[in-house]
Amino acid sequence: MTALNLVATRDGLARVDGTDAVLLDLPYGDVAELLAMGEGFAPAPDAEELRRVPLADLEGDLLAPLARTRAIWGVGLNYHSKAELTGRPVPEEPILFLRALSAVSAPGAEIELPQDRSGQIDYEAEVAFVVGRRMSCVRPERVWEHIAAVTAANDMTARDVMVATGTPSLAKSFPGFGALGASVLELAGLPDPGDIPVRATVNGVVRQDSTTAELIFPVPDLISRISRFAVLEPGDVVLTGTPAGTGQDRKVFLGPGDEVEITVAGVLPLRTRYRSAPGHS
Repeated sequence: MTALNLVATRDGLARVDGTDAVLLDLPYGDVAELLAMGEGFAPAPDAEELRRVPLADLEGDLLAPLARTRAIWGVGLNYHSKAELTGRPVPEEPILFLRALSAVSAPGAEIELPQDRSGQIDYEAEVAFVVGRRMSCVRPERVWEHIAAVTAANDMTARDVMVATGTPSLAKSFPGFGALGASVLELAGLPDPGDIPVRATVNGVVRQDSTTAELIFPVPDLISRISRFAVLEPGDVVLTGTPAGTGQDRKVFLGPGDEVEITVAGVLPLRTRYRSAPGHS
């Protein structure tokens, strides 16, 4: 059976089928709500297909597919390329944080830059995993049994706020800073879940290009460590870090009119545009 790749629309969940989205008769507002039922993707394959819509017609109109998640975990400095570029030592333990759920934004959204509070707003291309089964003290070798899906994330950060406060959650929780999507791909759709390509372009120019094979803490190890301290529930999201090539690395940060596109193998591209806050140009 073909792995499911789901998007959230104003009319409900839809299955990606080539260049079309097939609307499904499911009573869930997004993929996180579907997974929270504890059955993984099981209800989706047998759902009645209501109608077919070209994906192009949904451009800019998709909803955040994981807006109803209970938790979004992130990790700092988890790519060898990033550590090597910055000259920072490889951490002995993951640098973990939680992001405010109010920061989640939809695919294709236009985000207002908080220029009155930050002059160093950065993009971060990341592979995100979605929990399918409850996790508590799960060993690394059993982690994949508990993961339902993968998606793309733009783990935006206000770098100067990070330095000033020492608090990743504050630097990453401005409205719109947590873009997820555009689709959520069932884990079975990945040829190798330990080697997933991830790329970021800014205004069409490739700035980040790597794979999760370069992670300092591989996915099973990373998620296992989190589960030792916090229970992970179905629908929870775990981001895995960003490779070298961010604005911080280039000393060039985001500004009004910029567009970032994050691509993760098998997932629809995640695009985000940026505009000035009122009173800023």
